Amino acid sequence: MSAAALPAALALNERYLLDYPVEAARLLEVMAPDDAAALLAQHAPHAIVRAWQALAPDAAAAVVERLPETLARHLISEAEPEASVAVLAQWDDAGRESRLAALEPQVAQELRALLGYPERSAGRLMDMDVSPLRAEVSVAQALARLKTMRRRGMRELFVIDSEGLLIGRVEIQDLATAEPGQALREIVRPLRAAVKGLDPRDEVVEILQRQPITELPVVNLDGRFVGVIRHAALVAVIEQESTVDIQTMVGASREERALSSPMFAVRKRLPWLQINLLTAFLAAAVVGMFEDTIAKVTALAVLLPVVAGQSGNAGAQALAITMRGLVLREISLRHWPRIVAKEAGAGFVNGLAVAATTALGVYFWSGSMGLVNVIASAMVIAMVIAGVAGALVPMVLSRLGQDPATASSIVLTTVTDIAGFFSFLGIATLLSGSL
Repeated sequence: MSAAALPAALALNERYLLDYPVEAARLLEVMAPDDAAALLAQHAPHAIVRAWQALAPDAAAAVVERLPETLARHLISEAEPEASVAVLAQWDDAGRESRLAALEPQVAQELRALLGYPERSAGRLMDMDVSPLRAEVSVAQALARLKTMRRRGMRELFVIDSEGLLIGRVEIQDLATAEPGQALREIVRPLRAAVKGLDPRDEVVEILQRQPITELPVVNLDGRFVGVIRHAALVAVIEQESTVDIQTMVGASREERALSSPMFAVRKRLPWLQINLLTAFLAAAVVGMFEDTIAKVTALAVLLPVVAGQSGNAGAQALAITMRGLVLREISLRHWPRIVAKEAGAGFVNGLAVAATTALGVYFWSGSMGLVNVIASAMVIAMVIAGVAGALVPMVLSRLGQDPATASSIVLTTVTDIAGFFSFLGIATLLSGSL
């Protein structure tokens, strides 16, 4: 090319970069990174920002590594923050921090905030070092890109449209058997599921329990691809959510582990133990109200734990079923009348069956029909109350904005103990003449 024609060619390229950044990005992606960087470096920074941020994140990172430092800082600072974050995610922590440290403090702070996601969000689980492929890319070009990624264990690639929106997935086996000239849009499969980066981890667990997924894509609020939650992270989150629910139901902290220090365990457990002690005194106060009745009929003291124990078990069953329904989103707070009615009915029928067995045992033990009537009636009442309480406790906690698993069993134990003691001793006081 003559020296006279060179400025005209550069001006034409610059106009193309400004007017058709997405099309320019497609051409740059199939070029060697050195050539793409050399071409972009010839133009003014403002002219190449839009084309650079339209590149796939891995291609954009490869290009920026080959640009002069001043131009690289300009691109990362002036591009849309989400595009810059996707590129920064391609480097390890040290490389990412080196790039951020070179930026203006305000820009670096904004990008760091976007790189971090809240605790227990889907974004905390994802791998951002993943580049989607455009639907227009050919199978041959996709295979070439796949070789440069050098990632092992990949089962599928994710496909975006010209605007960067996630539209589907391509399985590796489909890519390997397709014709080299085919576009990815011809072999793309629909998404099985996707989550947003700010979605809670509970939603990830819910998706996995509905269908088997090895790689779950993550999108931003606009539907643009930002990363993937891989199989190992998916398995880990299910295990963690299961064990966390077990801990919190009995008042243990989510943060405590088997090898945590004794003082850490004390700080996390002691408040709930103190609350449990207070509730135990409430149950004891109920027993104290009927001290005279117990003094007259000492057999009541022997049978008292039977009623309380059965109601406690019935309440724990109702609590477990309700908790599972809330976690899996099989039920919501608006279902509470149906859940309560169901547990009340189950408690009544189970109470009648257990009361019949209990009555038979008490009759052979004491020979007193009065005592049989007392414990049978109390058993039915206590088990109905326990079932209702087991359903209501997690729902009330949810309605108050609390974690429904947090110390539910402590609250439930108090309710079932008081219900069992009061019903048994209250009926015994009313029927004291027949004992």
